[in-house]
Amino acid sequence: MSPHCQAGAPHAEPVEVDGDNDISKRKILILYATETGAAQEVADRIARECRRGHFQCRVCNIEYYPSEGLISEPLVIFVVATTGSGTEPRAMTPLWNSLLRSDLPDDLFEDMDFAVFGLGDSAYEKFCWAAKKLARRLTNLGGREFCTRGEGDDQHSLGIEGALDLWIEQLIAKLLELYPCDDSLEVLPKLRKPPPRVKTTTVPAETECEDPLDADQRYWEVTVQCNRRITAEDWFQDVRHFEFLSERDLDYLPGDVAIIHPNALASEVDSLLVTMGWANTADEPFSITHAMKDQSLPEHTPQITTLRTLFARYLDFNAVPRRSFFELLRWFATDEIEQEKLEEFVSNEGADELYEYCQRVKRTISEVLSEFRSVRIPRDYVFDIFPPLRPRQFSISSSPKKHPREIHLCVAIVKYRTKLRVPRKGVCTTYLAALQHSDRLRITIQKGLISLPNDPHTPVICVGPGTGVAPMRAVIEERILAGSEATSLYFGCRSALKDRHYGAEWEAYAEAGKITYRVAFSRDGPEGTKRTYVQDLLRQDKESVWELLGVRRGTLIISGQMPAAVREAVKEAVEEFGNMSTEDAASFVSMMEREGRIIEECWS
Repeated sequence: MSPHCQAGAPHAEPVEVDGDNDISKRKILILYATETGAAQEVADRIARECRRGHFQCRVCNIEYYPSEGLISEPLVIFVVATTGSGTEPRAMTPLWNSLLRSDLPDDLFEDMDFAVFGLGDSAYEKFCWAAKKLARRLTNLGGREFCTRGEGDDQHSLGIEGALDLWIEQLIAKLLELYPCDDSLEVLPKLRKPPPRVKTTTVPAETECEDPLDADQRYWEVTVQCNRRITAEDWFQDVRHFEFLSERDLDYLPGDVAIIHPNALASEVDSLLVTMGWANTADEPFSITHAMKDQSLPEHTPQITTLRTLFARYLDFNAVPRRSFFELLRWFATDEIEQEKLEEFVSNEGADELYEYCQRVKRTISEVLSEFRSVRIPRDYVFDIFPPLRPRQFSISSSPKKHPREIHLCVAIVKYRTKLRVPRKGVCTTYLAALQHSDRLRITIQKGLISLPNDPHTPVICVGPGTGVAPMRAVIEERILAGSEATSLYFGCRSALKDRHYGAEWEAYAEAGKITYRVAFSRDGPEGTKRTYVQDLLRQDKESVWELLGVRRGTLIISGQMPAAVREAVKEAVEEFGNMSTEDAASFVSMMEREGRIIEECWS
């Protein structure tokens, strides 16, 4: 069985019964599509709660699930994140594309009952859009949505769990309507302390520990050729240009992303181990057995490891914990006052206090543990308490046609202070920033969202402020080598002298007539004057925008955090110079999107 598709029974001996209670019929596939790991945590939570109805769940990453197998699944729960402006996670794109085929019969999933829980942010226009699209498409193909769709909102004071708790109760009620329990399968009460998902066993000190990532053929080694700061030394933000050299030929496309597994800082790992009372046993090897197989484990979880290695490579103690973290943590506090505080945090009445304590100020797991000092977590529970340390995705900023066997990245090193004025660093970008020339690391490439016109003379407008310019650099290099002189770049930053990423390259291309280069410096104007952003430049260029996108049927590529403002500027250009009404202009922009001529690589 794939390590990404976990199956298992509830924490009870299975009971064979007749009819709909047959345990073989009480099986649920839970597919999750995630960018940040939140959907995976939700999928695990749903699987745990389904034990109450004696359902067997297997939790699968949608990236590794064969789409052709879906037709044979009678009962499926989808947990789907929405990234950017309504886009599905990259891992879900192959399955989604297969579901969009026009030759599929409308009764394809007539034997499937399904439910969908979406994750999103209501600050974005297309809230939970990927979940909504999936539910609608499955229904059109004959599937039966047996439970009202759930929608978790990051804007809720409890985050996605604000909607998840109620939805799970609705889900279980609907499941028990479909598969009711008779006297031999009594519905279990709401779960309290769950059993650990793994069993650990100490092994001899000389036992060798191996990293499964080293054996994963999807990854390969690259060597650091360049790690250069490209913002001014006195600028508040540290942005780096990285170049990695591969010994193998590379064939990636503009918009593709590099996936990197970080290492946590050794000093921070040491601090956590001391806080948890594990310092003396941190380097003792132990084996890991997957006990509760309806719960997922981090990708590349080793069979033999140590606590030090786990927290350096696999488990994230710098994450901001969710409510489910506190629900489990309360079982391991021995101090009565701390127990009461944890109980209060997870109560309905304590929701606001938990938000103020944790989410608002972005307290990390390690900081919480340092304050609840009586907590002692059994080793078997580390995978239940700590979320996976996930690999990070970075848009590649180079074309392999110009830079054979090389991968370039443009990365903002994450450093900031929380509302409590506590300094904070990003785990992966801190790891990258410390890399030296000739250091080696393992990397892989994931297909991105950008699809360029086949004809290099078809216009392309690239809008990429800040580090959003990374994939645009790949696009521009690729098109110039194909003989194109029909690419426009709209770049935005704060200062011409401080953070104009790759400015010399853009000016050289523009002087050679290879691209049209427009740049907005939002902070360089006199104090009190209106700031200029990329959408303002698009408004200034309305006529040419219509010419490129409307008359010549060009493509618009947006990367960054302002897609709505850019789309509005384009709509105004269409309305004014395409001589359309406001409604027709909006329809035209929507049509461009359906035709694949508006591409957004904007992650929430």
